[in-house]
This record gives sequence, structure tokens and C-alpha cells, in this order.
Amino acid sequence: MLLTIAVILLILWALGFFAFHVAGGLIHALLIIAVIVVIVNFVRGRGV
Repeated sequence: MLLTIAVILLILWALGFFAFHVAGGLIHALLIIAVIVVIVNFVRGRGV
């Protein structure tokens, strides 16, 4: 579930960064959230 959300956020970031390039701050915040979600997913997956 978390990995799916991270992938969706990364796709939205890529579309916004390369296609629209309008809301730069919001797009980079989405990228940071996606990276955090991926890290949390790996930590939880290996901890269990």
C-alpha cells in the first residue's frame, strides 16, 4: 500500500516537474513525502 502511494507521488512529481513546472514547492514536497514513504516501507518490512 505504501509503495503504491510512493510510486503515484513520484509519477505526479515527474509530470509536474517536466510538464507543468508551475507549483515547484508543492511538487518537491510530494517527492520528499514519496521518499519518506519508501524508507518507512523498507524499515517496516525488514523489522517484521
